[in-house]
Amino acid sequence: MVSAYDELPRTPANFVALSPLRYLERAAYIYPTQNAIIHGKREISWRETYQRCRQFAHQLQKLGIGKNDTVSVLLPNIPAMIEAHFAVPMAGAVLNTLNTRLDAKNLAFMLEHAETKVLLVDPEFSAVAKEALDMVPQEIFVIDVEDENYEECFTTPIGQIEYEDWLAEGDASFEWHLPQDEWDAI
Repeated sequence: MVSAYDELPRTPANFVALSPLRYLERAAYIYPTQNAIIHGKREISWRETYQRCRQFAHQLQKLGIGKNDTVSVLLPNIPAMIEAHFAVPMAGAVLNTLNTRLDAKNLAFMLEHAETKVLLVDPEFSAVAKEALDMVPQEIFVIDVEDENYEECFTTPIGQIEYEDWLAEGDASFEWHLPQDEWDAI
């Protein structure tokens, strides 16, 4: 049954797409100096988290990543994982978090099926990631995310750049936009 309300156009007065991105923006505004992330000895405020996410989103857009493009991550629970949860949708893209327990064949399937364009990988998983990347047909831009809490990493980087170096080139005041529709994939 069609209601008279179904035909109403969406306007700023009657519709705002719900998005977790507003949560981050508001937390940075209300609690700028409060800790958002504590990882080992490192404490990251809401303001810094918001700025880093904006840098991340800016860098993704500089790579040509936008609406409906997929960014995959093969990371443990580290700050870059949290940043990806906000930054990827800020760029309009879709976040694909990969299970760190999967073998190369299953990772390759997920990377190909998701049409991944960017992969963030922790060196702990670089061997299996490299094996998976060798199985996919598409070119994927790989970013190594080194965790400062684990300096003794005995693996060879597989990416084109290290995360912190890549992030440093981003604009912390990048103007991102909310999804136009809350049904948009994030």
